This record gives sequence, structure tokens and C-alpha cells, in this order.
Amino acid sequence: MWVIPKMTLEFIERMLDVLEVLERKYDPEYPVICLDEKSKQLLKETRQFLGMKPGSLKRVDYEYKRNGTANLFVMVEPKGGKRVIRVTKHRKKREYALFVKYLVDKAYKDAKTLVLIEDNLNTHNKGSLIEAFGEKEGERIATKIEWHYTPKHASWLDPAEIEIHSLETICLNKRIGFFQDMQSEVAAYVRERNQYHCGINWQFTREKAIKKFHLD
Repeated sequence: MWVIPKMTLEFIERMLDVLEVLERKYDPEYPVICLDEKSKQLLKETRQFLGMKPGSLKRVDYEYKRNGTANLFVMVEPKGGKRVIRVTKHRKKREYALFVKYLVDKAYKDAKTLVLIEDNLNTHNKGSLIEAFGEKEGERIATKIEWHYTPKHASWLDPAEIEIHSLETICLNKRIGFFQDMQSEVAAYVRERNQYHCGINWQFTREKAIKKFHLD
């Protein structure tokens, strides 16, 4: 459900800015990418389930054992039909910085600038890059990024949340007990979705926002 706070000038400016970015034409040299994070509990089976007959649903016991958590950095390019997801044990500044560096230097090494949409979490900035890699390297990575932030309490404006919902529905809707298994499951999901260039058909435009929130 959307949670709409008071429509301040800052909220309106950021909302319209993000929507303008999402309306841009696809350009592989300036790809629009969206990033978000998801925490997932690892749940380990406590009893061995019985083998089922072909065509029968798998049945598991109601008991399970908590086995820690995993963090997922989820990046999706809505119009390019591409996603990159990294499973990490933590979600601190360094993990964020390493993921962004991978996007810049590996996943989109041929792009001139990454147009990045994300929420305004305090780790999502150039400072995390500088803290992780030093001034020179952090600045180098940052110069390849054009940052755009969703308004506070409006992360629904980030299409990465749609990708996370798809990930949860297709891949994470079962018990996964171990970190390595989570990595394998997520990698298979990414391969298949990228193979078919599954994108996101974002429908909420500036025009619709202006009309919905009576901004004219």
C-alpha cells in the first residue's frame, strides 16, 4: 500500500524528479537503474521430509530452525530488462559500496553514466564509496553516477520494489536454510529473468502524479 505523507515542496520536487528519470528514453550509454535492499531470514528444516510421487506437491513440517539472515542488494534496469542481485551477510556501508563499484566497473563498464534511483538511506551516497575505497577511488566511482532519490516515505516510487516482489514470489517463497543456497537460488532467478529480458512497464508518470495529487 502506498503511504503518502504530507505533500511538502521537497516531496513534490523529488517525486517529479524520479518520475522524469523513469520517463526517459532507453539509452544504453546512460542506463536508468533502480536499487533497493531486502533482508531475508534463513530458515532451516528440522526434519527430513518424505519423497513425493511425481506431480504431487512437496510437504514440509511446520517446525523450522532460524539460521541467521541474508541481505540482498537488488538492482533492476526497467527498460533494459536487466537485473543484478548480490546476496551478502551484512548491509553496511562497505557492502553497499562494493555493490555500486561492481555496477560501475563490471555490470555497466561500457556506460558513460549510471542514472541511479534509490531511497534516501544514509548509506546511499558518495560518502560510503570514499569511506570504503578512499578519496581518489571513491570520487572516481561517484563521477560515473547520477543520483536521484525518492522522497521520504515514498520508496514505492522505486521500481526496484517491484523486482523485489517478483523475487519474493518466484524465488524466496520457500524455506532456504543456508547462505550458499540463497546465493544459488537467487543466481538461477537472475539468469532466467535476464535471459528473457524481463523489464518493468512503469505506468505512473508526472502527468498522472500532477493530476492525482492536484498539483496544477
